[in-house]
Amino acid sequence: MIDWIHVGKAFFLGILEGLTEFLPISSTGHLILVGDWIDFAASEARVFDVVIQLGAILAVCWLYRAKITHLCEGAVRRDPEALRFATAVLVAFLPAAVIGALLIGPIKHRLFHPPVVAAALIVGGLVILWVERRRPVPRIHTIEDFGWKQAIGIGFAQCVAMIPGTSRSGATIIGGMLSGVSRQAATEFSFFLAIPTMLGAASYDAMRHYHLLSMADLWAIAAGFTAAFISALFVVNAMIRLVARHSLQVFAWYRIALGLLIAVMTAVPSL
Repeated sequence: MIDWIHVGKAFFLGILEGLTEFLPISSTGHLILVGDWIDFAASEARVFDVVIQLGAILAVCWLYRAKITHLCEGAVRRDPEALRFATAVLVAFLPAAVIGALLIGPIKHRLFHPPVVAAALIVGGLVILWVERRRPVPRIHTIEDFGWKQAIGIGFAQCVAMIPGTSRSGATIIGGMLSGVSRQAATEFSFFLAIPTMLGAASYDAMRHYHLLSMADLWAIAAGFTAAFISALFVVNAMIRLVARHSLQVFAWYRIALGLLIAVMTAVPSL
């Protein structure tokens, strides 16, 4: 029998995932915290949080389908611009692929807890404030102009986001800005980099733990996946418009405030 309350919680978490995946506020951190608060447990495999992120990634693929098709066709024709961009995405993806394969188990076991999320939210917020006030002068203004140096910088920045509460999008955007990329170009590149990164992470987790999933988990994953796709459709375009006109400081202050709130609630459980 389907537990509709369980599925409803999964749908709610899917909406949360889609809303936070591409904002620099840590979708994983929010899923851990809210999932803990609403007493949600998808399975012993802990595969739910990663797999529903595919819904958000599918939204990116849909919104950027014309550009993705153009780049793929250009790569087949060996167009220099398309090949340079494909190489940049591959180079940026490799550090997280290697380090994630080696360390994701210990990271999930030891770091996926509210106190770690709180600390990462606060530290990440302070870093965003520092970078925005420093305002590095960008040399790269479009994703087609990315070189291997920018890709390497963003790739290693993405590795830091394995710590829950850091934010994959936040780490890659800030890493891009520190590498001489404009805020808007770094944000767009972060969207494209999310495609192989999250596809790889979800496939890896699914292959390792699929045998532990029950039918109830599959219903929950389907609900979360659908909700993440729908909510992410609205966030991606809004994020591009926002960073074109404004800084990321509002997200930094949100992170710091949420981190402090979590720290207080963790220290005083009765709250």
